[in-house]
Amino acid sequence: MATKSTHGKVASATRKVRDRGAKKATPENAAAVARGLAQEYGDAECALVHRNAFELLIATILSAQCTDQRVNLVTPALFKLWPTAEAMAKAKTTELEKAIQSTGFFRNKAKNIVGCCQKLVEQHGGQVPQTLVALVKLPGIGRKTANVVLGTAFGIPSGVVVDTHVTRLCNRLGLTKQTNAVKIEQDLIKLLPQEEWIIFSHRLIHHGRRICKARKPLCGVCMLSALCPKVGIEEK
Repeated sequence: MATKSTHGKVASATRKVRDRGAKKATPENAAAVARGLAQEYGDAECALVHRNAFELLIATILSAQCTDQRVNLVTPALFKLWPTAEAMAKAKTTELEKAIQSTGFFRNKAKNIVGCCQKLVEQHGGQVPQTLVALVKLPGIGRKTANVVLGTAFGIPSGVVVDTHVTRLCNRLGLTKQTNAVKIEQDLIKLLPQEEWIIFSHRLIHHGRRICKARKPLCGVCMLSALCPKVGIEEK
């Protein structure tokens, strides 16, 4: 059984973790993070392998609850069978399910992909639209997917991509206190200049995979350590 002293130590450590993230983030904080990421990951790019906007759109749908590495293993054969929106719109759902099964949630993904491709053909001549409003009207497409496609395929800074890595790191770095992706994106849009919206997420995702890991962040070799409040990391 824990003693009163033990409870006091735990409470104190918890306060340290919580209080370090209490200061409100500023554009200056965000700029310092962006500079550090740029120095370390200057050539960062989208991890999903693609040759055009259509392939990136489908790959991003598949990436939900799945690793980019797994998606990259699946997409070459997928696009060999159905290389265009017109072809994929006519795909049998059962055959598509089999082709993407290893990405998880394959039935729902297959349904959304076929529906999305049908809309692309019917409403956009088989081409991926270049506006956020048009993209989010397609089956299976939310703000994150739309931002990925617009930013990476077309160079259009429609917003900031917020995935699980971005959510975790932005909280840890004290750039937001939100857990909802839309609210996090709103915070980042206020903190970052528009020219950073596209590349910032790519660099942060790379950093989350290599250094700032969920369970055991490598703070000792992190170039952001000096300016990071380490929210959620208990002091020893």
